[in-house]
Amino acid sequence: MKNRLFLTINLLLATAVGLSAGSSTAVAKRPNILFIIADDIGWKDVGFRGSDIQTPNLDRLAAGGVVLNQFYALPMCTPTRACVLTGRYPFRYGLQTGVIPTGQTYGLSTDERTLANALKETGYATAIVGKWHLGHGDKKYWPQQRGFDHQYGPLIGEIDYFTHEASGVVDWYRNGQVVEEEGYSTTLLGREAVKLIEEHDPDKPLFLYLAFNAAHTPYQAPEEYLKKYSSIEDASRRAYAGSISAMDEQIGHVVDALASKHMLENTLIVFMSDNGGTRNPMFSGAIADVSNVRLPCNNGPYREGKGSNYEGGTRVVAFANWPGHIKPGTTEEGLIHTADWYPTILSLAGAEQVQSKPLDGMDMQATLLTGTPSPRTEIVYNIEPFRAALREGDWKLLWRTTLPSSVELYNLATDPSESKNLAAEYPEKVAALQKRIGELSTQTTPSLLLQAGFQSILQQFHIPPAFPGEEMDLSQEH
Repeated sequence: MKNRLFLTINLLLATAVGLSAGSSTAVAKRPNILFIIADDIGWKDVGFRGSDIQTPNLDRLAAGGVVLNQFYALPMCTPTRACVLTGRYPFRYGLQTGVIPTGQTYGLSTDERTLANALKETGYATAIVGKWHLGHGDKKYWPQQRGFDHQYGPLIGEIDYFTHEASGVVDWYRNGQVVEEEGYSTTLLGREAVKLIEEHDPDKPLFLYLAFNAAHTPYQAPEEYLKKYSSIEDASRRAYAGSISAMDEQIGHVVDALASKHMLENTLIVFMSDNGGTRNPMFSGAIADVSNVRLPCNNGPYREGKGSNYEGGTRVVAFANWPGHIKPGTTEEGLIHTADWYPTILSLAGAEQVQSKPLDGMDMQATLLTGTPSPRTEIVYNIEPFRAALREGDWKLLWRTTLPSSVELYNLATDPSESKNLAAEYPEKVAALQKRIGELSTQTTPSLLLQAGFQSILQQFHIPPAFPGEEMDLSQEH
């Protein structure tokens, strides 16, 4: 009885702090952080966006928090995950292009301070359950070398949901050791997260980075979830829907575990997709044959999908929930970028923000907690040697520099589907955005994927480097 009374008083106090915060966003107790990343989920493929795919747990969390209507990720997996964990644009450390392929040994530069590093320094228990994809060929890039106390799941990008294999090799680890076990990957990840919460000391704040491989290719789901969507004729859409519902169910179990442990009332829950849903077979994955598959993802009104800088590839489903601190049933229309989570979470956690490298992210604490307008006016979609995209206010420029080069300009306020190219009508706006991209391009580190590919070509054809004895540096020690 005393414990229940104590918890009730704490919850009421937390609610009072959140609702009366005004311009002050300080909280009495450092929150637990449950950061959930889905893989290749279409913008409209969740229930609260009007989908036929059932996601009741995500719907409840979204309704109990703030839905972020203009939240941006990078066009592909590795860049987005790197941006989440560093608060810095991927072009600054060479991870701006594509994803890290299976046979490569580079990864997220070891001189980048990760979110896990920063939170661990301030007393958090840190765990990653799920997909990593920020370096697998050298152990110095693995999660436990990057600030995570506990690790479970795949290190690379795409696995079979049932065998946990990629190209015939098991990619399933617990704390750096290969684990061969049976089970659907989504279910196993959910169980691991629940187990961690059940065994956690609630007096110590927890950072749980829960990264599902759902709903990435190959589209697979257990029979019970396929039966749930038997009315969907297309097999790939049926399996895709089943995999999302399976993920939603596991998220429900994780939230229930937090509630049972009396941790939920002080847990910030973030949900986002790492990029838009796949609409182009080129970006469907390495181990899945989609030559005869109709890609099932639905990005709603937004153009194209994963791998592109159009809105369908970068404007992703996202929300934040924190009982008593984030007002339920709200939406945020301001611009928010993946990089913004880093300083926002550190601010909420009371962690040290000063570091050797400048952040690109902005602290969105006031925006999330009090509805203060987002301070962000610019979105950097990505900057690569052959293309770039930038948004300032409502204006968005896409610039392809490879021949034949092209420029596209859109006003997203009136044309969110990017259907009318206004570049010819507004040459001054094009020039201004190109100038800004040019400024940012001087701050880039060469793409490690492109360097690795070029070096592979040289080796394949026995072509020596440009300067005898000189090899390309892929060590990532900048």
